[in-house]
Amino acid sequence: MKAPKHLAIIMDGNGRWAEQHGRPRAYGHLKGARVAKKIITACVEQRVSYLTLFAFSTENWSRPSSEVSFLMALLVRFLKRELGALIRNNIQFRTIGEIERLPQAAQEMVRYATERTRMNTGMRLVFALNYGGRQEIVGAVQRISRQVAEGQLRVEEIDERIVSEALESSFLPDPDLIVRTSGECRISNFLLWQMAYSELFFTFKFWPEFSVEDLLSIFKSFSERERRFGSVLLHKTTAEEHSV
Repeated sequence: MKAPKHLAIIMDGNGRWAEQHGRPRAYGHLKGARVAKKIITACVEQRVSYLTLFAFSTENWSRPSSEVSFLMALLVRFLKRELGALIRNNIQFRTIGEIERLPQAAQEMVRYATERTRMNTGMRLVFALNYGGRQEIVGAVQRISRQVAEGQLRVEEIDERIVSEALESSFLPDPDLIVRTSGECRISNFLLWQMAYSELFFTFKFWPEFSVEDLLSIFKSFSERERRFGSVLLHKTTAEEHSV
């Protein structure tokens, strides 16, 4: 079984799971954080090089202020509790998204965790915080436009590489596999540029009920898929027939 080099997960369904169990939505987020911890550990064990978790989108600000405040506090609590484990497991913590809009305590904790793990050489754990794929592409276009305006770049030189390098997530390879829980079959503004040839997997399980066994089953399915990246792969016998 071959694990993806870069796994990206849309951790969806915390609130709905809690409501189905007669519990407040906050309880679902707490349970979801515990699941995230287990999945991070499993990805280290499976030698995943990059794990990106969609933790808070630009659209999530529209949720009730009490829920947003709880999520921000949970982020701080999670990083405080798990920072030691990140360091012990040689995990480098990074973020994508406009963290400047997060509450001050969350910003400070994110920057602290990023700095403390900066020299780690193992798996890169990336939290997408206040992140939106369209927002990221707009930012890249603005950076490229400034280069053109300042005479550092000609319009004719703009290609896919230039755009990719202008993205905030340019330090990440494109995701090999994107997983979304909760039964929703959409990407929800996540890594829009990068997912051009990603394998997609949707599960009906809510994130709080997602397990390591589910992850390994998805990895098995992923390893059995034939990734062609838009080309046609000829089997050896077929190629030999065409060469006669």
